Amino acid sequence: MTDVTGRKHPRWLLSSNRNRLLAGTAGLALLAFPAMLPAPALGQTAPLSLRPDQLGAGVGPAGGAATAPARTGAGAGPGGALLGGGPAIDSNAPVTFTAAEVEYDQNENRVTASGAVEAWQGERILRADRFTYDRDTGIAVAEGNIQLLEPDGQVLFADRAELKGGMRDAVVEGLRGLLAQNGRVAANGARRRTTESGAVIMDLSRVVYSSCDLCEDNPEAPPLWQLRSRLATQDGESRRIRFRDATVDFAGVPAFYTPYLSMPDPSTPRSSGFLTPSFGQTRYLGAFAEIPYYWAIDESSDVVVTPLVASQAPPSGFFNYRQRFNFGQLTAQGSLGYLNGKQSSGEKGWGGHIFSRGSFTIDENWQAGFSINRATSETYLRAYRQPATSVLSSTVYAEGFWGYTSYARIRALAFQGLREQDVTGRIPLVLPDMYYETVLGRDSLGGTLTADATAFQVYRSEGTQSRRIGTRLRYELPRFDEMGGVWTFRAQADGLGYNAVNLNLAPNFSNESTATTATGNIRLAVDWRLPMVRSAGAYGTQLIEPRVQLVTGPNTGRQTNIPNEDSLDFEFTDANLFALNRFQGRDRQEGGTRVDAALRGAWYFPNGGSVEALAGRSFRFSDEALFHERSGLERRASDWVGRVTVAPTGWFDVTARTRLDGETGDRRMIETAAGFGLDPVGLPGTRFNAGYLYQVPSPLRTPSRYTREVFGGVNTRLTTYWRAGVFGRYDLEEQRGVAAGVNATYEDECFIFEGRFYRSYAENPVTSSVYPGGTTVLFRVSLKTVGEFALRAL
Repeated sequence: MTDVTGRKHPRWLLSSNRNRLLAGTAGLALLAFPAMLPAPALGQTAPLSLRPDQLGAGVGPAGGAATAPARTGAGAGPGGALLGGGPAIDSNAPVTFTAAEVEYDQNENRVTASGAVEAWQGERILRADRFTYDRDTGIAVAEGNIQLLEPDGQVLFADRAELKGGMRDAVVEGLRGLLAQNGRVAANGARRRTTESGAVIMDLSRVVYSSCDLCEDNPEAPPLWQLRSRLATQDGESRRIRFRDATVDFAGVPAFYTPYLSMPDPSTPRSSGFLTPSFGQTRYLGAFAEIPYYWAIDESSDVVVTPLVASQAPPSGFFNYRQRFNFGQLTAQGSLGYLNGKQSSGEKGWGGHIFSRGSFTIDENWQAGFSINRATSETYLRAYRQPATSVLSSTVYAEGFWGYTSYARIRALAFQGLREQDVTGRIPLVLPDMYYETVLGRDSLGGTLTADATAFQVYRSEGTQSRRIGTRLRYELPRFDEMGGVWTFRAQADGLGYNAVNLNLAPNFSNESTATTATGNIRLAVDWRLPMVRSAGAYGTQLIEPRVQLVTGPNTGRQTNIPNEDSLDFEFTDANLFALNRFQGRDRQEGGTRVDAALRGAWYFPNGGSVEALAGRSFRFSDEALFHERSGLERRASDWVGRVTVAPTGWFDVTARTRLDGETGDRRMIETAAGFGLDPVGLPGTRFNAGYLYQVPSPLRTPSRYTREVFGGVNTRLTTYWRAGVFGRYDLEEQRGVAAGVNATYEDECFIFEGRFYRSYAENPVTSSVYPGGTTVLFRVSLKTVGEFALRAL
């Protein structure tokens, strides 16, 4: 490049100064708050250029001025680090710029680029109408339509930017920005300064931020909400953003004011501090407030501590702890609270709970873990709105996997009954419980052999204590005949050894007090089914499939002198009609000879819909009393079991299961669930669901009574932004509600408002009074990219 005298200037000189400019103005990205979020780094590319260590430090010859179109590249100077959201740009990456005209005034020692000035480093682009750099004062000025385009799509605009101090400090006028997650920011001015420690501090005056779209009909109208602040500071040293005199406006009307607000810098994924508080009112607690505090303990662990202050109860608190390791993770949550006896079913005093779990990888085959769950009572959990159940289980385990063929597990189990009528001495402690299973592969005939082994020991201070070892071999061989029938030959052999004391106590109540015995069982089965398929033309495909299975083996009797730990629960349905042993576990073995039969029909439509039905029953050859009354298998001829599924389209489906008395046809169990939408009438967001449950009394259920319940609900999208739902469950037998709820939600691109009401009518079986905390009312307001606020009543 030459000046008017014809003398040449070093081409790298302009590149070096220009490079320093871009590195300094890269700090404009720091102004993109409060809603900038970290994004993954993008690939960086740039034309081949000289590196910083290749640049000279001399100044071209004095006098005259040079004017010429220019395009050059060089390495980046200091100050290119990015703190506030967006991927960082390597400060040593090459910089390239273009301008319609570049002028170097040797007398003023000033470089001026004008006319569509554009510079880029990696994937960050800076545009301006004019750029001036004074080499004597070190002040650089960018003017006119300044734009900074970030790699993650964010764009900043400014009227004027002045940089000095080696491009470390900057003053910006008329800042606007299009940020991540639809965010928009505007400020009268901004100042960027660098501390002696190298931290960057950004001050913005008269800041307005929102992530709402402007009204198309009236763009000058205020957005749905906006955050206004007299002064906002992004502190790169403490990595926090602070607002002073901040106001949240809704539709231009101030709704919330705070003199001071602090939040973590978006570039900091985890930062200790107070979270958004929640407030509410409850009949049990009175007026209350929760003020959670988040503590980032280190890079791999954190905890949220939530004190709760109420007007009608002593202070209580909750915690939620998390930690990750290279080889696993653990979590723990718990609470401490007080029951006053008035609204807590008579319970009074301090209570608490802890729910924790962890999982850890030992090596490529083995992993271990635990789940510890304890609480003072079910009433306490319901009063403080924690997950409530009548029994809590805890376990410690180790398990191993070897491909798809082998599995091993060893564990210990403990249970806690939370209701007053529970007898603690009858609650079991299982230690150890061991299981191993392996698939021995497919033989030359095409059959598969599977083997497993089990062992466990059960302790009770006031009940049966038992020990069991066992093994099972299973073999299955499929075959096909010329008619298209599918034959499956099955064999199953069990070997079991027991030792038990206090067998005459719960839960067995046997005539014997002790037992040491060994038993076994063999089941052989031939299963035949004939799927017959025909085309229905344009209406799809039809299927009829009869199925018959013959199962035989030695008679086993009631086995009342054998401790029963894993087969106490039983329900006969279409799901276990063809099982070789229809008891859920192995302590009770089904014996004798029987025939199972069922007929299945289906119609598959071209649109993916279908209609399917199945009905079947079982016939035993002996009068052995193996199953309890009303189980469905207490007689030689079982009850009828069936299933119907109707799903002709994606917006309509019905599934019903039933069990009918094999002699009288009376209903013993009916379970129905249906769902349908209003897609055909142009309401694709609306869906109804309904169901019905009926069961006869069973000695395995407490209390043993008839069950008749109905439930239903609807969820609908009322408009583009509004959706709502309602549901309810009613006990027809007790003639009272079980649960009910309603919800409504508004959500657009920047705002969420949610209201929920839930009512549970669950009763304490001892006092027959409704549990505390049965009613929940929740209102939640969320300003997307800023935070949310909640008001609730329990």
